[in-house]
Amino acid sequence: LTADRAAAGAQTPALSKRMVDLARYAAGSGADGILFTCSAFGEGIELAAQQLSIPVLKPNEAMFDAALAIGGRIGMLATFEPAVASMEEEFRTMAQAAGSEATLETVIVPGGRAALMANDLATHDQLIARATAGLDHCDAILLAHFSMATAESAAQSHTRRPVLSAPASAVVKLKAMIGER
Repeated sequence: LTADRAAAGAQTPALSKRMVDLARYAAGSGADGILFTCSAFGEGIELAAQQLSIPVLKPNEAMFDAALAIGGRIGMLATFEPAVASMEEEFRTMAQAAGSEATLETVIVPGGRAALMANDLATHDQLIARATAGLDHCDAILLAHFSMATAESAAQSHTRRPVLSAPASAVVKLKAMIGER
């Protein structure tokens, strides 16, 4: 499965089965909860969540929940454009299910992915931080990919809006879900 095809949400039944098997293995090994970190495997993650008795989170689920709680205009910064369409669709689906009228506006950060791939995290983080200015009219700003979490504090220092990252949001939600069990 190519990254572009995976980002578009195309999954084979065999891949979904492997995701469920992986989740079952983790649960059988004593995991209290599971957080998947790539949104490309949504179908398999959803199947795992349905079949396991422990909490299973999709990578952006908690961040989108937190954004929907804020409501209004939500901005999302992304560095990997092929993943954007499926993430926007996931956000819209979650908003509709929650009865929220929140809207999502996405901005691609030019050069962000190239800097990341070159292991230049300082440039990566600064490009993301500067890009928050283009979303200052929003009520919250999301960092679309787990790899962008390194820029969370730099991004927050460039805006008065809350900046949410998938890892930080997921940890909070997963801890709460595990604590409820």
